[in-house]
Amino acid sequence: MDWEQVREQLEAILNTPVQTTRWAWEAWRREAEKHKAEPGYEGGSLISEGRLLFLAQKEGQEALLLTIRADAISPVERRLVELTLENRQTQDKKPPSIINEEERKAGMVGDWLRTQQELGLTQAEMPDALVSQMSLYSKKIPLLLYGDYTTSRRAHDRELKKLLESFFDADMTLIPLTDKEWLILGSEKIMSMDSGDDKEDSDSETLEDRLAAIGYGLHEMLENEWVGECHLAIHYPIMPAKSLYGAVLQLRETMMLGRTYHVGSNMHMPWELQLERLVHLVPEAEKASFLEHVLKRLDVAFDAETMTTLEQFFQLDCNVSETAKKLYIHRNTLLYRLDKFKQETGLDVRTFNNAVLVKIAILLYKVTKRK
Repeated sequence: MDWEQVREQLEAILNTPVQTTRWAWEAWRREAEKHKAEPGYEGGSLISEGRLLFLAQKEGQEALLLTIRADAISPVERRLVELTLENRQTQDKKPPSIINEEERKAGMVGDWLRTQQELGLTQAEMPDALVSQMSLYSKKIPLLLYGDYTTSRRAHDRELKKLLESFFDADMTLIPLTDKEWLILGSEKIMSMDSGDDKEDSDSETLEDRLAAIGYGLHEMLENEWVGECHLAIHYPIMPAKSLYGAVLQLRETMMLGRTYHVGSNMHMPWELQLERLVHLVPEAEKASFLEHVLKRLDVAFDAETMTTLEQFFQLDCNVSETAKKLYIHRNTLLYRLDKFKQETGLDVRTFNNAVLVKIAILLYKVTKRK
């Protein structure tokens, strides 16, 4: 590991001098024991004589330390440095050829994002040095990818990045968040990559339509050519310098809502989960009470056939003819199913108020049944 390079990177990010020093390993270990009760102590740094000392690595009987003036950085920045060094120590166990400069920079951004999350922050702006290193001043389309595979099928970042850039025919930024989770940032130009000569059609498309097309196309490619099943969430374009951390939180919320309320769907978009977001905030006791009052005979009302019928009916804006076509059944067969549901529950989903009640009940029923 080139610790001089790491030192220079930290110095640029923190905008304060970072120095290296060496201690006898036993001296460091004894000093660390003394500081266990210190507020904010995480095991990777301590304060001695007005300086913050960070353990970079153990080298034989010596400890290589990075030092910074204690009053020069905030507690948040201190934790960022600790996590960065922990990450570099892990990377140092891999062959040197595995990590290139671009991956190092992406790792720094990933470290910063994880630090904000560990601190429980809901909003945070990236340090200018990180933004400039990753060229994150222009608008980007963020996507969150989660590989739903066993650890024995671990995917490699470089392989994934190559697939992404081949698919979009454009430079893509890939930021690893966990072993199975990546943040993908693409230029706004990728929204027009398939528009071709159909200018009239592309002009009539909404932003959501274009983002959905990107998401579904990418998800299909990844499941076919990558490591199999995966989940993908997409967000509206953002300015990473100001909004990257907030976008990651929203992407994770979108994926959580999609996986909770739409089991079987692996593509998740925030504009399709507005009602789910609202329902998710309802306390568990209130959810159970709502179901109890709205649907008296849950298991009878929500058998598999009825559930499929109602979901298609709502997805097609309660259009009887279109729903019958989608289900490959006669129109009268669909009407019979809706009438049967009305007889069993007292709710006619062809009326607006009842349709809303049943739509919410379906969302809640899926979650409470699994629990």
